[in-house]
Amino acid sequence: MDRGLKRKCIQLASAVLYNANFAGFRDGAIWQGEGKGVCVPGLNCYSCPGAVGSCPLGALQNALSRLPEKLPLYVGGFILLTGLALGRLVCGFLCPFGLIQELVHKLPGPKIQKSRWTRRLSWLKYIVLALFVVAIPMCAAWARGYPLPAFCKYICPAGTLEGGWPLALLRADIRGRLGGLFCWKSALCVAILLSCVFCYRSFCRFLCPLGAIYSLFARVALLAMRVDKTLCDNCGLCVKKCPVDVCRVGDRECVQCGACRAVCPKNAIYFGKERRT
Repeated sequence: MDRGLKRKCIQLASAVLYNANFAGFRDGAIWQGEGKGVCVPGLNCYSCPGAVGSCPLGALQNALSRLPEKLPLYVGGFILLTGLALGRLVCGFLCPFGLIQELVHKLPGPKIQKSRWTRRLSWLKYIVLALFVVAIPMCAAWARGYPLPAFCKYICPAGTLEGGWPLALLRADIRGRLGGLFCWKSALCVAILLSCVFCYRSFCRFLCPLGAIYSLFARVALLAMRVDKTLCDNCGLCVKKCPVDVCRVGDRECVQCGACRAVCPKNAIYFGKERRT
């Protein structure tokens, strides 16, 4: 089995494990068990009928809304440990919405190649992180007295795809209460999915605040792609063949997919702590 297929199998297994409450899809109900107090590494909506854990972004927004009375120790510690151990390996292997984007990209259509413009757009996700995950939830909580998970409410396409649409389809009482916000989220989700046909993992690259958080650990993550400088001849093939906006192997945009490793003519790229002999 080649590396690409192995990665797809891991992505699929992660999606199934995150959403292992299969009865929820039958009943149209959100599971409320003890597992919901635990975060999963990737972007996976709490409100998905199958979800057995919480999304770290949703948990972070709610935790930040309680400052300064209560410190976000659990979710902050979880993100810190996940980032130090895995970094953006989560994006490449453990995110269900990343898998969906990659599958959509296989649909026929013109493909937008990465350029200096896509690299510039990659900074947009840090603005989304600062505004919709940090600033708006905190300010809204202080002004109104209750949390506003702004990213989940107004942007998150995974929430719409995994939670909003299935619940609307399965439950007539929810369909009767749908309004303008649901229409906005649905239109945005469709637009993001359509963009993925033409642009590889467009949401990950330009909008995902969870990827922005994990990218901060790119240089120190235990499991990450690295380059043996004694073997590398700086041919640049790794960066050229990478489907995302990296400037070098293992930088903040690298999702650890291994595409660079497969094309390196000097076998100079290795993973984690392993060493070439």
